[in-house]
Amino acid sequence: MERREEEQQKRDDSRFNQTLKNVQGFLKGRSIPGKVLLTRRPDPTPEPISPTYHRSLSENDAGRNERSDNPVEVEDNNSSKKQDNTYAGKLRSNSSSGEQLAKQVQNLKIGGRSSDHARVMKFNKVLSETTVILGVCYSMKASVLLSFVIWLILIQPSLPVEKLRELAWSGVPHYMRPDVWRLLLGYAPPNSDRREAVLRRKRLEYLESVGQFYDLPDSERSDDEINMLRQVFSSLSQCFCMKIFKSLSDCILSQIAVDCPRTVPDVSFFQQAQVQKSLERILYTWAIRHPASGYVQGINDLVTPFLVIFLSEYLEGDVDSWSMSDLSAAKVSDVEADCYWCLTKLLDGMQDHYTFAQPGIQRLVFKLKELVRRIDEPVARHMEEQGLEFLQFAFRWYNCLLIREIPFSLINRLWDTYLAEGDALPDFLVYIYASFLLTWSDELKKLDFQEMVMFLQHLPTQTWTDQELEMVLSRAYMWHSMFNNSPNHLAS
Repeated sequence: MERREEEQQKRDDSRFNQTLKNVQGFLKGRSIPGKVLLTRRPDPTPEPISPTYHRSLSENDAGRNERSDNPVEVEDNNSSKKQDNTYAGKLRSNSSSGEQLAKQVQNLKIGGRSSDHARVMKFNKVLSETTVILGVCYSMKASVLLSFVIWLILIQPSLPVEKLRELAWSGVPHYMRPDVWRLLLGYAPPNSDRREAVLRRKRLEYLESVGQFYDLPDSERSDDEINMLRQVFSSLSQCFCMKIFKSLSDCILSQIAVDCPRTVPDVSFFQQAQVQKSLERILYTWAIRHPASGYVQGINDLVTPFLVIFLSEYLEGDVDSWSMSDLSAAKVSDVEADCYWCLTKLLDGMQDHYTFAQPGIQRLVFKLKELVRRIDEPVARHMEEQGLEFLQFAFRWYNCLLIREIPFSLINRLWDTYLAEGDALPDFLVYIYASFLLTWSDELKKLDFQEMVMFLQHLPTQTWTDQELEMVLSRAYMWHSMFNNSPNHLAS
């Protein structure tokens, strides 16, 4: 009996894996028979889905061989040769240019041993036509298939997180994001039997922390709690704060209270008093429980994608039409708890970005400068000649993870890729931001110092759609494939 059950389980696993391979093959640019689809982007359709790229590897992924660095699939030798003549005729015109482009992209991997100039020239040739998008032609069919295969993964008793990361890199359907984001960040366990109990325990722990830290006046705090408050500030800022405020907790809250109304000012939802109160509770609790960094301006922006996604489980329609007063206190507490723990998981991998002097950000800004110099030397030289330092504009990018630079409607799609990268995110940010900056390569070369500063502080992204964001991510992926394994890459 047990043997029969084991055989049935193996057959189920085999069917699931085959379904996963078929859908991944389609999303990478194959039709199910295996023909390459590499073509100009058609007219945009609702919910565009990007090519399914595998995420970058971090040091924690060493030894894994699951990742394929080549984002373009070549023609499957096992594909059916029985094709309708009309269908073959339609493919012929696109396949010739597609196959040539595929060969060029494959050659980029060899370019890792060649000079920077040769690699960049090859890359520029591949992306000389900006309408070319690597991989799948965006369609509702791809969106449905992606949703289906993510659903197949989510219902597994022991969820394969790495497979989920590969699919989430290309974008997650909106209604699946709450569950997927919790899993990608490790807040929810992959074992479905434990998931509900773990979330319940974590949410209760957050509620207790709010009662212990946020709702309690300093006069009722223990000595240990007061010492924890003191660690949040340096001696200089602590002395300054105590001259103005009656307590250290008031000092911390005052900075958070100043920043909350500034959070995503172009989205009216975040101007609601109850929303700002939730942000205040989350940020204050996080600051007290993380005294090594405390609260740093910019962390308030990082809570906003989580808040919108987890509220979407309870509220429908456009974000600007939402009202948190429609939710019970218990639901608000659960949403805040999920935001708190997901923020904690996200920042655990970037702790030195928000400690004193923020050395992690400074290190990544240096790497960004080196990468831009390798990819587009004329732009890098022009910026240097004009005296523009990368810290003057890129520091905010790293501090707020581009939330202030692009329309908020695109942030959730960008964060699908962020969270799918896992431990490799800090290094991959260098490639995303290089791709983002060089979107305006031609414009930057025509500007002087003052004009560049103004331009980079007010980038023309207000009309951006998914298409522009997908192009930024596609370039970032290709540059990572080209440069990440090259000798002496971005030596710090």
